[in-house]
This record gives sequence, C-alpha cells and structure tokens, in this order.
Amino acid sequence: MNDSTARAEFPTLLVKIFGKDRPGITAGLFDTLAEFDLDVVDIEQVVTRGRLVLCALVTVPAEGTATEGELRATVHRWAESMKLQAEILSGVGDNRPRAEGRSHVTVLGHPLTSESTAAIAARIAEVGGNIDRIFRLAKYPVTAVEFAVSGVATEPLRSALAAEAAKRGVDVAVVSAGLHRRAQRLVVMDVDSTLIQDEVIELFAAHAGCEDRVAEVTAAAMRGELDFEQSLHARVTLLGGLDASVVDKVRAEVRLTPGARTLIRTLKRLGYLVGVVSGGFTQVTDDLKDRLGLDFAAANTLEVVDGKLTGRVIGEVVDRAGKARILARFAQEAGVPLSQTVAIGDGANDLDMLNAAGLGVAFNAKPVVREAAHTAVNVPFLDTVLYLLGITREEVEAADLADGS
Repeated sequence: MNDSTARAEFPTLLVKIFGKDRPGITAGLFDTLAEFDLDVVDIEQVVTRGRLVLCALVTVPAEGTATEGELRATVHRWAESMKLQAEILSGVGDNRPRAEGRSHVTVLGHPLTSESTAAIAARIAEVGGNIDRIFRLAKYPVTAVEFAVSGVATEPLRSALAAEAAKRGVDVAVVSAGLHRRAQRLVVMDVDSTLIQDEVIELFAAHAGCEDRVAEVTAAAMRGELDFEQSLHARVTLLGGLDASVVDKVRAEVRLTPGARTLIRTLKRLGYLVGVVSGGFTQVTDDLKDRLGLDFAAANTLEVVDGKLTGRVIGEVVDRAGKARILARFAQEAGVPLSQTVAIGDGANDLDMLNAAGLGVAFNAKPVVREAAHTAVNVPFLDTVLYLLGITREEVEAADLADGS
C-alpha cells in the first residue's frame, strides 16, 4: 500500500452539529474534541436565519487513548448541554476530490424563485455537473447566489444554463474557476445604455429637434443592421449648426445607471483600473471620467468651429473594431493581459470588445449580444457585475460604512 492510498483510507468521523446559533458554539465543540487525540481534517459552517449547521471531519482517537464510543458520548453530552443536536457518522478518508471542470455559476433573480432554482440545479446535473457549494452573494436589490460546480467544462455548462435561464426569467453567469478570476484588474465599460441610462446622441438630437430621426438610426445600428461608422456620420450630420453651449446642457441631462457609482467605487477600492470606451462623444465621456474618477476614457469627438457643432466628427472613429483595439490599448497601458480584463456593454458594436476580454458581460443587451457574450445580466443595476467577480453585497456595504459613503 503506498502512502497516498494509506492516507485515503484512514478512518474518520463526520461530526455534525445543528441548532440555534450563538457565540461560542464552534469553540465549545473543538474544546470538547480537544480531550481526544485526533486531527481536524475539514470544517464547514453555515448559518441561515439564525440556525447553525457545523460540520467537522476529524480522525478517530489514536489507538490506546479514548475509544470512539467515548468520543461519541462526550460530544452528545456537550450538545445536549448546549441545547443542540449532534450526529456523528463513521467513514474513511477525506472529502472526495472535486472532479475536473470547475466553474462558478452566479444566479441572479428579482425575485429568485424555488422553481427557477430547481430548474437551474436540474440542468447542472443533466450535463454531468455536481454542485459542491452554494453561497449567497446578495439579498437586494436582487437575490444573487453562487454555485461552485465541478465535473463539466465551462462552455457546455454555460450553453445549457443560458437556455434554461432565458426560459425561467433569471440571469445566470458562468465563469471558469481558478486564480484568474481573482486576477482580473481592468474593467472597461460602454457608456450609452450601460454606464448611463441615455443615448448621448439622442440628447444632442433633442436640442436639434431631430430626436426621432436619430433614434431610428441608433436603434438599427445597435441591432447590427447598419454599419456603425455610416450611421454615426448620418446622425452627427443632423447636429450641424447647434451652439456648442449645448454640451453643458447634455452633460447635466446624463443619468447614471443605478449602481454605477457603487460598481466604480468598489472596483477602485479593490485596486482595479476602470475605463470607458464609447461610440458617443468625448465632450461627455471626459466629463464622466473626471466626475467618477475613471482611469481611462475614449470616444469620438464632435468638431466645433466658431462655437458651433459642424455636424462632423474628428479623428479616428470609435466603432465596433475600434472598441476592441482601445480595450487592448488600455490593457497595455495598465500592464494587464487581456485575459485579466472585464468588458461590459449592451450593443452590437460592443461585441468585439466583449469577446476580446477575459470576461465579457452583456448588460441589458440586445438579443444578438446576449447570445454572443460570455455572460449576460438583465437587471437594471450595474453593480450586480460585482457578484460575477465573487464580491458580496455585505462586503460592499461594509466598505461603504467604513468610509462613511
């Protein structure tokens, strides 16, 4: 028998404690176990609505010391004295190793129903996955839970769950487990209908009296029905002759997406660099960069001559391919490989950027974008992206409280 086989076959006891949670239970259990000559192999503890489940996997008492029966009796007496229940199961070895193919599955519901949870769990099982752990990330403004899944590769799991999520009306994000998830250090967002609730060119168009005409072209471009550059020039032409003072009015009209400030504030606390890239205009994105403390910003620039918009843009057009190039440029300037970037967007012109990033998030996106991105979020709160990175609502709120935010 080799050493690994011997280690796998050593006898162990699973000690399970149930009851009302209060301080001192964990210390009390291990004080009780300390009377015996044994080693702790694993510990897991969960508290839900004030009820505790504490599991300790330990070796049996060493030969020549106390008996297993004495340990059992002692643990049960202690549990009874604490008004708790105890269960002790004999077995062999440690937990079985997790199977190859590991992913984090984040489920967002508003609300999260038992029916949708059952359906997601069933689909995981159907494709050969095993749910190793479940952890709640947030309880509001959406309920977010994370499943640690093993036994199936990330891509087929993502495909299976995307279809189920669409049917059940929940959001499901599937990302590969591993160190790279913690290593992502640059987040780049689209602006219109992502960082902000508005389409900036439509705000300008409202001042020019051509809002309906611009909106029609914008919608077609975002659905991927028109070439972005052509549509951009067609829309900007309609703005010719506007007084440049309209820029200040548009800046004042811009509405941040709910959760935008929380997302950026939290990412910055964690040491992320945050940028925006937009098919809109630097006249707005530069202002957002200053207001929100962003590290990077890139967009098209409206030409202004003699205090009026000319109806033209100057410089290289930021289109679908341009956004991906700018993401790569930001990453190079930040010293971050593309595999450690996160991109967020909603339109067809974001697709190259979303696919180039280590994690591409379709945020309240058009169907063509949801189907092509790594993952999709369809709730109106931008800070839910934090849950895809494994950051909990409690951690966000604790950091805000500490800073007085």
